[in-house]
Amino acid sequence: MTDFYALALFSLFVLGLLALDLRVTGRRDRPVSFRQATLLSSVWVALSLAFNVAIYYWRGPQPALEFLTGYVLEKSLSLDNVFAFAAVFSYAAVPAAYQHKVLLWGVLGALAIRGVLVITGVALVSRFHWVLYGFGLFLLLTGAKTLTGKPRPVDFERNPALRLARRVFPITERYEGSAFFVRRGGRLMATPLLLVVVVVETTDLLFALDSIPAIFAVTLDPFIVYTSNVFAVLGLRAMYFFLEGALARFRYLRAGISVVLMFVGMKMLLLHFFRIPILLTLGIISVTIAGAVFASVRRSGDPQAGHSK
Repeated sequence: MTDFYALALFSLFVLGLLALDLRVTGRRDRPVSFRQATLLSSVWVALSLAFNVAIYYWRGPQPALEFLTGYVLEKSLSLDNVFAFAAVFSYAAVPAAYQHKVLLWGVLGALAIRGVLVITGVALVSRFHWVLYGFGLFLLLTGAKTLTGKPRPVDFERNPALRLARRVFPITERYEGSAFFVRRGGRLMATPLLLVVVVVETTDLLFALDSIPAIFAVTLDPFIVYTSNVFAVLGLRAMYFFLEGALARFRYLRAGISVVLMFVGMKMLLLHFFRIPILLTLGIISVTIAGAVFASVRRSGDPQAGHSK
């Protein structure tokens, strides 16, 4: 019951943060500047670390370490979402002034989706412990496939949710400002911006199927699982605008994410034989992502990089 009240208070806290974020960035239809994105990203990271400190004094060092490891893991895996957002906005030619609104609704949907997946996942693992090995195998194969194959394209035309939206609502030919719906001749019509939100939401669902099982290699505490996921998702919108324009330079980031998935999957498969300490897990994840970023930056700064075959 204590966890129930804690989650309820935490949810109210998150809603307050989102309302404040909306008030700061969502009142006008204008692009989010790099300076604003940098400030927002710093604020979200600072709030996450402050919450981590609160967990340390409330629950002790072990839950605090689990939260930090889960947060770093989910933050790393959420970088895949950033690449997907860029692909969606490019394909749909979404004006920069409206992207922040799409991502706001995307974040709200992601929080709801991940809440359902966390509850379902914890219930499954608590009742059927062998499910962890299934998650581990799934993550190992997904990481290996991502590492050796081409990036997963965002398939717009085959998106079932997008097809359903098109059947339910007539669609306007062009964007109508930042509106999701307009009335034409007394008939309610959806705008292409609503379709973009639908694609963003369904794309996040696919990525959540990777990231949610991964955190079960760190902890099975529902409160830690959910809160670390929430803080990782809350900073996703600011992170997109912070990295926008530089995504092409991080050519090794997908490889780093794939290695993290494979490592977490292997950790889950080895649970019966050997438990990798959480502190070591945090170090491996952090070093892997930092190494991928460093290698990408160094590669992009090499004048010969563009001529290598």
